[in-house]
Amino acid sequence: MRKVIGIGETILDILFSDGQPYTALPGGSIFNTLVSLSRVGVQTSFIGELGDDRVGQIIRDFMQQNGMSTDYMDSFSEGLSPVSLAFLDEGQGTDYMFYTNRSKRRSNMALPDIQPDDIVLFGSYYALNPDTRDRVMDLVQYARERRAIVYYDPNFRKAHAHEAIQLRATVMDNYEAADLVRGSDEDFVNLYKKTDPDEVYRDEVQFYCKRLIATRGSGGISLYTEKGCTHYDVPPLTAVSSIGAGDAFNAGLIYSLIKYRIGQMDLTDLSPMMWDKMIGLGIAFAAEVCGSSANYVSPEFAAKHREE
Repeated sequence: MRKVIGIGETILDILFSDGQPYTALPGGSIFNTLVSLSRVGVQTSFIGELGDDRVGQIIRDFMQQNGMSTDYMDSFSEGLSPVSLAFLDEGQGTDYMFYTNRSKRRSNMALPDIQPDDIVLFGSYYALNPDTRDRVMDLVQYARERRAIVYYDPNFRKAHAHEAIQLRATVMDNYEAADLVRGSDEDFVNLYKKTDPDEVYRDEVQFYCKRLIATRGSGGISLYTEKGCTHYDVPPLTAVSSIGAGDAFNAGLIYSLIKYRIGQMDLTDLSPMMWDKMIGLGIAFAAEVCGSSANYVSPEFAAKHREE
């Protein structure tokens, strides 16, 4: 069975609405994607770190309950597991505040077994942070050597927009390492102050990676490949929360690679019909998450897709 390996940060998200907390969920962009994939029956390995504290134990327990291996979770006692406060506004956008007090100590990371056409997912500030970048790139380079599919999601948030100019070269290196890039309009505004995905692809991404999926919420999706650009409309929906929507889209698209048996060597020659199916699964997973306060697809949704 093909595997999905992700590396990144995991965090306990405390969600607020109308100024009041109403739920707390394990989160983190890459983590959210792997939870959804685990629920639909994909074998996943998440590489990350947690404090040896109550928050860390909550997240470890959650991983085990969802069939996720904790074999590659590094524990530290010099610091605390990170927490974020997520404030939903009236338009269902989200404003984040992050609280971190983690150790900067990094143990030697054991790399999971990676086989050809497995999928390795990386992104967010974790892939740019000097404290964690070496371990991310060790995994990515190993994945490339093993001919796995490398999937990059910049997930570049407003909190780091003031660092954008200094980090652009590192982001370009990440594009170059990837077979697929999926970025949101928010990412590209924060990175480049650009809102036109055509301009982003032409000026920032195309030279390094030929395949970009640019998501714009209700504004739809633009797919760029070696063969040109295709636009996809997104069905209207009433969102409970947009937290995790992009992560769920990633899960749906990655799931399509496994469901339709698409390997790394197949990406160059995918037909428009196959891309339609792949983007369609991404939209379905994202819509499912938007309809709830969770960061990942529900067990009921996952069971339906396992049956299919």
